[in-house]
Amino acid sequence: MAHAGIRRVFTAVERAGPWRRWKDGSSVSDVARALGREPGTVHSFLSAAGGIAQPPRRRSKRALSLAERKEISRGLCAGWSIRAIARQVGRPPSTVCREIDRNGGRRRYRAALADSRAWGQARRPQICKLRQQSRLRALVDKKLRLDWSPEQIAGWLKRQFPNREETQVSHETIYRPRWTPEKRPGVDGSKPASFGAGTGVI
Repeated sequence: MAHAGIRRVFTAVERAGPWRRWKDGSSVSDVARALGREPGTVHSFLSAAGGIAQPPRRRSKRALSLAERKEISRGLCAGWSIRAIARQVGRPPSTVCREIDRNGGRRRYRAALADSRAWGQARRPQICKLRQQSRLRALVDKKLRLDWSPEQIAGWLKRQFPNREETQVSHETIYRPRWTPEKRPGVDGSKPASFGAGTGVI
């Protein structure tokens, strides 16, 4: 039994439970009661993702795999050149060179450590596109003030700027800055407020 005042975080296996009940329309208190957790724990868990379940993490096809990093390590131990190692793993020499340089160089490179470091860096939170792109933020804000829904805004941007990635944004991204448990997207029909002071776009 958990000690009073200590919030036990959700394990990787347990994380599906809150999202399933939340998606079905349960309140934070209902979810907490069903799972035997404190409402504050559930609130923090949902808030961290902006109230939107994140897809399972997958390694990018462009990223080096652990097997490829082991090939690089073996090549270094054998004294191979960068180009020879690159041919062996089927990657450009520049990719192999950067991989080695950022992970200790030829003498200190370790495949497992390099892979763990790369996976950890991929988990770092990304800066919200609405914060990076001031013009995009202004366009979205204008439509929010006209009472457009995030889904309408996202669709309009795709039609208006079909070949400009910098002006594309998902409706989830628009919802996230103003998310609260009482204003869940897609459940009560609420829309996020415009991006005024205190919005906290991150």
